[in-house]
Amino acid sequence: MPAMFIRVDIKDSVQDDPALCKQLVEVCPVDIFSVDDAGHVGTVEDNLDECTLCDLCIDAAGPDQVNVVKLYRQ
Repeated sequence: MPAMFIRVDIKDSVQDDPALCKQLVEVCPVDIFSVDDAGHVGTVEDNLDECTLCDLCIDAAGPDQVNVVKLYRQ
C-alpha cells in the first residue's frame, strides 16, 4: 500500500556515501530506511506512515540530502 501521509526523497548523492546510508538506517526509530545488497539506501514503503517527523534522518544527512514531504494539509 502506498504511503498516505509522507514521502521521503533521498538525493542520489547520498548513495555515494556508504557510511551515511548505514547511518540513516541506524537513526530512524521506525525503520523507514533500508540498505540493499549494493549498499544503496532506500525506503521501506510499509513503514513510511509510521514516521514521527523527528528529523533525525535530516539531521544525519545534512542540508537537502533527505527531505520528508508531507502529503496532507495541516
